[in-house]
Amino acid sequence: DKLGVLLLNLGGPDKLEDVQPFLYNLFADPDIIRLPRLFRFLQKPLARLISTLRAPKSSEGYAAIGGGSPLRKITDEQAAALAKELERKGLPAKIYVGMRYWYPFTEEAIDKVKADGINRLVILPLYPQFSISTSGSSLRLLESIFRRDEYLLNMKHTVIPSWYHRKGYVKSMSNLIKNELLKFEKPEEAHIFFSAHGVPVSYVEKAGDPYKDEMEECVDFIMKDLRQEGVICEHTLAYQSRVGPVEWLRPYTDQTIRDLGERGIKSLLVVPISFVSEHIETLEEIDMEYRELAEESGITNWRRVPALGCEPTFIADLADAVIESLPFVGPLSAHQVCS
Repeated sequence: DKLGVLLLNLGGPDKLEDVQPFLYNLFADPDIIRLPRLFRFLQKPLARLISTLRAPKSSEGYAAIGGGSPLRKITDEQAAALAKELERKGLPAKIYVGMRYWYPFTEEAIDKVKADGINRLVILPLYPQFSISTSGSSLRLLESIFRRDEYLLNMKHTVIPSWYHRKGYVKSMSNLIKNELLKFEKPEEAHIFFSAHGVPVSYVEKAGDPYKDEMEECVDFIMKDLRQEGVICEHTLAYQSRVGPVEWLRPYTDQTIRDLGERGIKSLLVVPISFVSEHIETLEEIDMEYRELAEESGITNWRRVPALGCEPTFIADLADAVIESLPFVGPLSAHQVCS
């Protein structure tokens, strides 16, 4: 048997001239902008308009973090670390990276899977919590690819749809938070601020997206572990990165930072809870925009927990998740890939 692991992620522009086409790919996805069936013919023209309008501001953000997204480089590093850990655990596997909106695209990864003769595939989205706009979109794309390819339909495969509840992931996040808390002069006075990427409320209330529930459970698991370690800090969960006029999940990160400042909170530890890699939402939105807002709101002590990256406990837990999924690898239908 030839085992493969397909890591799925969002992708990001490698350089500034990639920003507009990357945004076009993002907004052309019907799982990102959900138009009524009668208006779906407007998806691509609308994506072209929005990407053109947003590209200048987005380019400023990417320029501020070095001229492009580090997501591809970090994901490649995670893939290499996962391959090494699986080898150490006695399970050699080839690791593939498939990005949804930029290179290497998911289609490219699948071409490599076929070329290498992989006959058992574990599909692992690098999103701890499931959302129809992240893991769901990538899995629906895979469904369409699988449906029209006899090789893929006959290949044994399984999906790990979300893994926010895994003990290794929870412990990794808990350890990162504890390490940063110790850098405050008075750690017990710090407020732990979980900032998650938001989704429109309609995704949850109308489309049945489990993201909000999984996010709240995830924070509960992490805080329970921290409490067992003696951490007594208060905590808050809020949602960032909203776009457009529709209502997004509340509370919003920016308004919550202002509210915490008004409450007299002086020490804030920000935790990017929906991200396992550094990218523009952590390096620019949190580290620059929200930090400036916090200072304006009277918060004088600011720290941010780094994204997990290749943190050893996290990578070891991903390897365990792959190993534990193997009994479920089978000749599933394309529809079952996304169930």
